[in-house]
Amino acid sequence: MVAGLTYEMLVTLAVLAALLYGLMRDLPTDVMFISAVVLLASFGVINPEEAFGGFGNAGMLTVAAMFVVAAALRETGVMEFLGDRFLGHVETESKALLTMAVVLIPSAMVLNNTPKVALLVPVLIAWCRKRRISPSRLLMPLSFLSILGGTCSLIGTSTNLVVQGLLIKSGLRPMSMFEIAWVGLPCAVLGAVYLLTIGRRLLPDRKDLIEQLEESRREYLVEMLVQPGCRLVDKSIGAAGLRHLPGLFLIEIDRDGEVIGPVEPEMTIRANDRLVFTGIVGTIIDLEKIPGLVPAADARYEVSPVKQRGRMLCETVISPSSPLVGQTVREADFRALYDAAVVAVHRNGARLTNKVGDIELHAGDTLLLQVGADFARAYRNSPDFYLVSDVEDSRPVRYDRAWPAAIVFVAMISAFVSGKADIMLTAFLAAGAMLACRCISPADARKSIDWPVLLAIGASFGVGRALEVSGVAKLFAHQLVLLTQPLGPTATLAGIYFCTMVLNELISNNAAAALAFPFCLESARLMDVNERPFVMAVTLAASYAFASPIGYQTHMMVFGPGGYRFADFVRVGVPLNLLMMVAAVILIPMIWPF
Repeated sequence: MVAGLTYEMLVTLAVLAALLYGLMRDLPTDVMFISAVVLLASFGVINPEEAFGGFGNAGMLTVAAMFVVAAALRETGVMEFLGDRFLGHVETESKALLTMAVVLIPSAMVLNNTPKVALLVPVLIAWCRKRRISPSRLLMPLSFLSILGGTCSLIGTSTNLVVQGLLIKSGLRPMSMFEIAWVGLPCAVLGAVYLLTIGRRLLPDRKDLIEQLEESRREYLVEMLVQPGCRLVDKSIGAAGLRHLPGLFLIEIDRDGEVIGPVEPEMTIRANDRLVFTGIVGTIIDLEKIPGLVPAADARYEVSPVKQRGRMLCETVISPSSPLVGQTVREADFRALYDAAVVAVHRNGARLTNKVGDIELHAGDTLLLQVGADFARAYRNSPDFYLVSDVEDSRPVRYDRAWPAAIVFVAMISAFVSGKADIMLTAFLAAGAMLACRCISPADARKSIDWPVLLAIGASFGVGRALEVSGVAKLFAHQLVLLTQPLGPTATLAGIYFCTMVLNELISNNAAAALAFPFCLESARLMDVNERPFVMAVTLAASYAFASPIGYQTHMMVFGPGGYRFADFVRVGVPLNLLMMVAAVILIPMIWPF
């Protein structure tokens, strides 16, 4: 045995080193944590109950329920509704950044940051494309501001819920809904000021991304019918937002047989107008998601919200042997032949100008179809088509269930804020209500849960328990206390914050919180001071990771679309990391005295 180290310590240190190495090499987080707890249990450091007890932890289960609630808000269009109004009529980059700060920080208190960023990335890219602003100027602030706002409430980030679970497991007082906001909100405001001033000057400006966004893509001709009751009725083309849609051009309006074109932005849309566009698939999907605006090329297109749920969009290329060749879209009985309806048509190298229903189909034409769930599998090898491929994110939105979803969400937040309801139970009641109100299907609810994240969180509790019972946490905490004790508990707090922050830049935020938590408790015990300040330092430091794209999952979500490089995060994120550390170390002891 190494002097002073027991068998359990050596095993735990070896497993911990292997775990950190694997996480730094980007090996699957869930696999690494589960492997770690299995090894620790196999070598007798912890028993099986301790190894897998984290899978029943309240914090982990709350995260699972929140995945379902967020997915239901997305499925019903509630998050899309909020996203569409996100930037409104903002036209400049500086105003966009200010609007993002004003909107994202408060919204992050009640909406988990990960699904919110996933929703807003395409919204911001579309906004940048229309105004010829590089997405690299806004996507990094989107991720940073979402994280800053997420540290203002218990449910803002999964990290907060992981720490909440660790507090409960340790027999300590759990956090209230907005307890962390006493420090999180001032830090968020300070971080927003940094991003609006110094940080803005450090952000990269990838002009080449603008050209990439404007590259020619497959243009379809699509005809949309404005149904009575559509929110576009009695709005001008400009006010309806149809003038500058990315990748889409409004060619003409067919009004009671009269063709109006070119279309002026002041023209008012009326019920039963037929709007003829040419554009790309992504924006056609956005058009289709507007309630009351439906493709008019094929009368067999399914418009019923209930019946639409089993259908999606698919792209197909007509082969020379197809019976469709030589027929017009209106003549071809797509419903009888393929259980499908034509949405739009593309002809390579040509801009189609006829009405979609009157287009005579040729070999090589690409059709955008509304199909059943099994269409791709049934016709992938059919001689009628060269190519069959599903269109991502084309499933219809359940707009008819938007109000129930919004009511359930508001009720859940109200229960959280009251402080009288159990967080986990309330989250599961909300998820169950979303299912009961048909805001999301059971199959979609299962798919919405990020199982690798849950497995990693559940297993991380076992690793944390091993650090505690083996004495490794006490060993490291003792060394930290020896180094910082002459300077007082504030220096120890700063040391814990710094170590957690560095760990967070190397591995995932949840993993950093789970690994640092035992050290902070042991440090408090050795110094005989209140453990609350150290717990809050770990909670904040495990989220405030801005210097590396692997520090937080929302960074990875914007890394590719923003065209960022690793050095971009270092340049913008390191000053923000240090700023948050100084602010947190000053504020935490003022709110939670030692």
